[in-house]
Amino acid sequence: MGLGGYPDVTLAKAREAARGARDQIRRGIDPIEAARVARHSLKASTAATITFRAAAEAYMAAHEASWKNPKHRAQWAATLESYAYGVIGDLGVDEITLPHILQILEPIWTSKTETASRLRGRLEMVLDWATAREYRAGLNPARWRGHLDKLLAKPSKVAKVTHHKALPIDDMPGFMIRLSGVSGAGARALEFAILTAARSGEVRGATWDEIDLDAGLWVVAAERMKAGREHRVPLSAAALSLLRKAPGAAGQDPVFSAVQGGPLSDMTVSAVLRRMKVNAVPHGFRSTFRDWVSERTSHPHEAAEMALAHTVGNKVEAAYRRGDMVAKRLRLMEDWATFCGRAKDTV
Repeated sequence: MGLGGYPDVTLAKAREAARGARDQIRRGIDPIEAARVARHSLKASTAATITFRAAAEAYMAAHEASWKNPKHRAQWAATLESYAYGVIGDLGVDEITLPHILQILEPIWTSKTETASRLRGRLEMVLDWATAREYRAGLNPARWRGHLDKLLAKPSKVAKVTHHKALPIDDMPGFMIRLSGVSGAGARALEFAILTAARSGEVRGATWDEIDLDAGLWVVAAERMKAGREHRVPLSAAALSLLRKAPGAAGQDPVFSAVQGGPLSDMTVSAVLRRMKVNAVPHGFRSTFRDWVSERTSHPHEAAEMALAHTVGNKVEAAYRRGDMVAKRLRLMEDWATFCGRAKDTV
């Protein structure tokens, strides 16, 4: 067993500690185990000074490096501040029990189900962190399976599933004709998003150094993708034509710039649809694209999922799917542009 390092532990102190350890052994005591128990008791005795608020802050500090953006931490902090801290913020983590958790969740479980469900998960993670750090012991009162699932209704049974408002498939050609007549960077960004089946945020953050016009390829960096993986987007002739007509720029300049400079805001793109009086949201066009692939084409399901940059759910399928089907996806996007009536506008 270690007795400590020099110079903090002198030779005399080391000899004294060694005599003490041998004395414990003669009395049938394991000195290493005794030291471990003493450390655990000391930590347990100070657990009450670790409040839930302090534990939550420590958890967020430990994990924020793995989160995609500062907004995620802000959402964590906001939900805990709004709903949890008033009930358990100043309690020691070892004092928190089931009634506290129910006091937090029950008032919002049916009225704000999605928020309540996320909040429950965050409570569970903070308390798990506290258990792992030995600030508390026993089962987690915020756990779902085999515990809260017996006391609270299943979230999917309470909350209505709301889908992004999408345009019907057959309305797409007419809509695209109307959109082509709308001026402004917001309209062009929306048109590009539709032609590439990309998310609005990916398009608004696109820079010229991500795009290779000669190769007909747009490469979105992993840190800008929801799944955290690089996404290669084959560009149809219509999408390339739109880019070649855009104001010239290079490098880190946004492809679609705001009037005052910099990337467009999400409201700018949404405003295009409001002004056109179209009952849809930008993200809804991804649903329209997916429905069109399934109902009107024979393109592979995998090609559509890759075009949408969806994460593969099956681990076996993910392991064997090495490529990203760029050639097949290019044919898919050309067909989509043709259906939308944009192929004839290429130059």
